[in-house]
Amino acid sequence: MGTPRFAVPILERLASEHEVVAVYSRPDAASGRGSKLLPPPVKVAAEQLGVPVRQPASLRTPEAAEMLRADAPTVLVVAAYGLILPPVILEIPSGGCVNVHASLLPKHRGAAPVHRAILEGDEETGVSIMQMEEGLDTGPFALRRSILVDGLDADELTERLADLGAEALIDVLRLMESGEETWTVQDDGAATYAAKVTKSDVALDPALSVTDALRRVRASTRQATSRILLDGVDIAVLHASESSESVPPGLARRSREGLLLGMSDGTVLVDRMRLAGKAATDGASWARGSRLLIDTPWSRT
Repeated sequence: MGTPRFAVPILERLASEHEVVAVYSRPDAASGRGSKLLPPPVKVAAEQLGVPVRQPASLRTPEAAEMLRADAPTVLVVAAYGLILPPVILEIPSGGCVNVHASLLPKHRGAAPVHRAILEGDEETGVSIMQMEEGLDTGPFALRRSILVDGLDADELTERLADLGAEALIDVLRLMESGEETWTVQDDGAATYAAKVTKSDVALDPALSVTDALRRVRASTRQATSRILLDGVDIAVLHASESSESVPPGLARRSREGLLLGMSDGTVLVDRMRLAGKAATDGASWARGSRLLIDTPWSRT
């Protein structure tokens, strides 16, 4: 069971070692102009592998439970499915249910562990292979593996965690087959919750430090992107880095490489952006066509 890109390497690795009787994914969703229905990445990958795909709108119906019983899975594997599994579903697989979660549990339980790790400045994060139960990411884990966050953005970090999770899952399934797995109960007292990222979480403001501003840019999503208001124009900041230039806080300056933003303790260079109503562009291209006056005020949108 999985939906986004994170689950694709996990499905592919799983299919290379085990029989996958069916893949469950969220229904096709409207996206882009015209609201065209697009299949989730896991559905596309499953069809390429020749695996049957199920897309129930909910798992809380008798029909969904009967569908899963008919598929008769020995083990149910979940990776970023997007729905909480009710007890009736958890009880169906004879070998139990395991989840590939993109954090070092009990830290960052919930919907956005990768983005929260970046926003909170974690030096390392990782994956946990956990046993599913009714609570939200509360089950015991059999294996945790870590990697350095190392300045990666959310997409880059998600990709690395997906590959790490795929291998960790295979290792745990091998242990389960031989009866050698050990489950460690999570310390609920150390648990933190990784709520879905909002526009406010990643908004840029001149009062921020350079470090916090760059974390917000790296943690941005399509739905919640770091933005600024400059000379009356709404600008999405898609990539940025620290600059050695000195621009006063709250002021913006054009450079050959892109747009310089003055923060509370330094300067950020925006080298990839998207102006409202236009396509994304690199900073140098924007600078060549911009008429921005030197030291123009900028603000939070």
